[in-house]
Amino acid sequence: MKSFGVHLFILVFLAAIASVSVTVQAFTGTYGINYGRIANNILSPDEVVTLLKAAKIKNVRIYDFDHNVIKAFSGTGLELVVGLPNENLRDVSANADHAMNWVKDNVQAYLPHTQIRGIAIGNEVLGGSDEFSGFLLGAVKNVYNALDRLKLSHVVQVTTAHSQAVFDDSFPPSSCVFKDNVVQYMKPLLEFFSHIGSPFCLNAYPFLAYMYNKDRIDINYALFLPTEGADDPKTKLHYDNLLDAQIDAAYAALEKAGFGKMEVIITETGWASHGDENEAAATASNARTYNYNLRKRLAKMKGTPLRPKNAVKAYVFAIFNENLKPGATSERNFGLFKPDGSISYDIGFHGYKSSSADSSLPSLKEIRAAGWFGSYSLLTMATALVLLF
Repeated sequence: MKSFGVHLFILVFLAAIASVSVTVQAFTGTYGINYGRIANNILSPDEVVTLLKAAKIKNVRIYDFDHNVIKAFSGTGLELVVGLPNENLRDVSANADHAMNWVKDNVQAYLPHTQIRGIAIGNEVLGGSDEFSGFLLGAVKNVYNALDRLKLSHVVQVTTAHSQAVFDDSFPPSSCVFKDNVVQYMKPLLEFFSHIGSPFCLNAYPFLAYMYNKDRIDINYALFLPTEGADDPKTKLHYDNLLDAQIDAAYAALEKAGFGKMEVIITETGWASHGDENEAAATASNARTYNYNLRKRLAKMKGTPLRPKNAVKAYVFAIFNENLKPGATSERNFGLFKPDGSISYDIGFHGYKSSSADSSLPSLKEIRAAGWFGSYSLLTMATALVLLF
């Protein structure tokens, strides 16, 4: 009888485990990169894969579903998030069959050889023009339902990325709320994402926040450099860098909307290395400082003051400077690499064709091994290197 009881317990235990649904995660590390391709002079997808593997960057996000790119990632071990562009939202939202065909043609057909871990439905749809706002939720549901019917919803995560234009009153972080004209679209979207276990994805740029508020923001605070920081009078939390404050502002807005347990992931962040006359902060020195310190910040695998247990995850923007992007000069100069694959500035990566000057700064593995995190003296030294260059 004792043996029977033990076996019965084991069977019940295994059944309980089998009944627990596992939430898929598209971002399995803490450091990723955006692969933008609005350019006519950048490396081929195969060369990009070589570049990323050498840099040991596993998490990659693209903005479309280009088959040449998806094929290039086949068998590489790199994990890819593909995008459903804004202009496709109307069609996919209106017709479940179209969503199914899109998933079959652009996702299922390449699994499992290409490790497609996520689908980003649109980009920065809410908060600006309402041209696509009404189609976002329908597209999200139809794509997810297609994945579910194909038994892929446990393999591929569905998300969408928001700009900070969806927020009102983001400083101090505890005051942040969603804009009134966004709530009607955001609330049902968050309800669905909460149901399927998807995170809140945010494009957060301390560079832009500083550019628009130079009289109120210390540039050191935006660049992760030593500064007095800022205090939130409501929560009594102290912030020593602007990105953490931006993330916690999103957490505060989510909590007020009733989604306090939802994770925030940064899907874009970066700093321009060159800009127009009115973009004085867009320099190679500042871009190097921000991106090097961002790597160190993410390697700590720690959370923010408001959510200390949620390790910060971020996709840096971007692999390349993109010469065909419209707008200000800064828009074309966010790349960690130049179009030929050489480094734009040194943050510890090697270029596509390495040279002795490619990486005078240490790798993250060397940083961890040396126990440099939290060392003010090292930060001072790193700052000195930035100024030297």
